[in-house]
Amino acid sequence: MKVQAYDLQGKDAGTVELPAAVFGMTPHTAVMHEVLVAQLAARRTGTHATKTRGEVRGSTRKIYRQKGTGRARHGSRKAPIFKGGGIIFGPKPRDYAQDTPKKVRRLAVRSALSAKARDGKVVVVDPPALERPRAALVADLLDRLPVAGKTLLVTPAADALLVRSAANVRGVTVRAAGAVSLRDVLDADYLVLTRSAVDAVAEVFGR
Repeated sequence: MKVQAYDLQGKDAGTVELPAAVFGMTPHTAVMHEVLVAQLAARRTGTHATKTRGEVRGSTRKIYRQKGTGRARHGSRKAPIFKGGGIIFGPKPRDYAQDTPKKVRRLAVRSALSAKARDGKVVVVDPPALERPRAALVADLLDRLPVAGKTLLVTPAADALLVRSAANVRGVTVRAAGAVSLRDVLDADYLVLTRSAVDAVAEVFGR
């Protein structure tokens, strides 16, 4: 599959061949769903908690005598059946993370990348040369490209200057090829890859 490439002025710079192993497969929607659910579950803090009858503040004194009252036997006002008492079977802090094999995660990302490429949402651009953070340069570059909405800008390796430059540009996320996740791809309307990032993505997810 070939996609259009652009220079930093937004002009035609030829075409780039996308590796079929990463951008040309049939999307596996079931795997994408499984991995996305796992990623969203891992983001949950799991800090919700309720108090049991042993944790509720109050007296432990027996509320009335055991026999002779004609009422049911009770030992404490902190029992779950009383207002202000403990909660039975309530939520406790827990970890919601799900273990997903690396091969499955990579298959999900390949499926998402292939879906974007099939829909014509992948663009290749020459890498910008930055000596200092410049948000205007990133904003101007994206204005010249045929992209709209949320954009995922992929670089071959971590680029601190580009990350800082894009920090104040609305709707732009910068990721190194090895750090791209399924949610990054699904959240983006368009993928913008530098020329060298194409090979880096193929190296990471094509194995």
